[in-house]
Amino acid sequence: MSDSPAPLADPHIAFDPTEGRRDIVVLGSTGSIGTQAIDLVLRNPDRFRVTALSAAGGRPALLAEQARKLRVRTVAVAREDAVPALREALGAQYGTGEPLPEILAGPDAATELAGSDCHTVLNGITGSIGLAPTLAALTAGRTLALANKESLIVGGPLVKAVAEPGQIIPVDSEHAALFQALAAGTRADVRKLVVTASGGPFRGRTRAELAGVTPRDALAHPTWAMGPVITINSATLVNKGLEVIEAHLLYDIPFERIEVVVHPQSYVHSMVEFSDGSTLAQATPPDMRGPIAIGLGWPGRVPDAAPAFDWTKASTWEFFPLDTEAFPSVGLARQVGALGGTAPAVFNAANEECVDAFLAGRLPFNGIMDTVTEVVAEHGTVHGVVRGDSRTGTSLTLADVLEAETWARARAREKAAALADKLADTIGEEQPAEARA
Repeated sequence: MSDSPAPLADPHIAFDPTEGRRDIVVLGSTGSIGTQAIDLVLRNPDRFRVTALSAAGGRPALLAEQARKLRVRTVAVAREDAVPALREALGAQYGTGEPLPEILAGPDAATELAGSDCHTVLNGITGSIGLAPTLAALTAGRTLALANKESLIVGGPLVKAVAEPGQIIPVDSEHAALFQALAAGTRADVRKLVVTASGGPFRGRTRAELAGVTPRDALAHPTWAMGPVITINSATLVNKGLEVIEAHLLYDIPFERIEVVVHPQSYVHSMVEFSDGSTLAQATPPDMRGPIAIGLGWPGRVPDAAPAFDWTKASTWEFFPLDTEAFPSVGLARQVGALGGTAPAVFNAANEECVDAFLAGRLPFNGIMDTVTEVVAEHGTVHGVVRGDSRTGTSLTLADVLEAETWARARAREKAAALADKLADTIGEEQPAEARA
């Protein structure tokens, strides 16, 4: 790293260890990150106490069960129409006459919770809707355990404008690994960050071999159990492109010094190469409870947060170069990350729309990145990338981000529909005349 001010995530900053339990707000509590975080909290009641939960609202029974187990003060749902079902579920969980937690509802409910009184906010929300809660937590001075990578992707300059150095503790397995490895040396000693990728379910396939894969194929991740959007992003390696941008913003490392390597076993979560030639790798069996524990407990470690290796058993760890032709997403992510401004928001929003179209059967697998590439190129040509730049610190507003996202989503839907129509026409033309009749 350079001698510039401390980056957003810096393990060298002396954190206040905080006496007693830490009060935690969990955003996205019914998702993968949220449920594992709650498991960790329940196993360590002397270390953590959850004071509030937020969720989208689609799993009211689970949210009510979490609220009762944790005895939280407040529960929030993004969908106002989910409140009746949540009240009913809470009533079934709590005893007669027992006071129910306060309920907040609406699109700003999670943002309100993020600014509430606590030590740490765990942002486990999926998607760019996590940006506003991220900004609220940082503005309120909370430690932010960040699993919502989109906050940095779409609003990097906004986050950097309000965050204190070291206020963010990354929860992604790759960035938690880098965070821990970076602690072993000074910023000036870092030569390269190496982000590992499992390769997803299609590792080793060519672009031509990916043409006919189905959503079911893409959702069969060989290592991790995740939500559908994140799992598809792993199959296209878009997630790795987003992580490269995130690493650049978190650790103040130039893109040309951030490398991606395929590691199918997912044992090594990322590595840091230092100037003396040493490479430090952070390794554990695949389990997100370890990174979550770093996010909630740093600078302390939580005993038995996640499984450890059994070194009495033989194992093989493999590393392969990234196939950039079959998986062009990482290269495109580097481009939009270097452009800065609203370009990363366009990339992320277009991808989310294309993933939805693929899962619904309206877009082929290769069409995801083909369409995202077209939208990004059109944005740069027609609109320019003039609103904010993460490299220079020029101004970017939340309105700019939302406007760019809205445009990108609309264009991605239009282009995905046009591609689907074209493919349908092509299939029809290839059928025998009697079949078309």
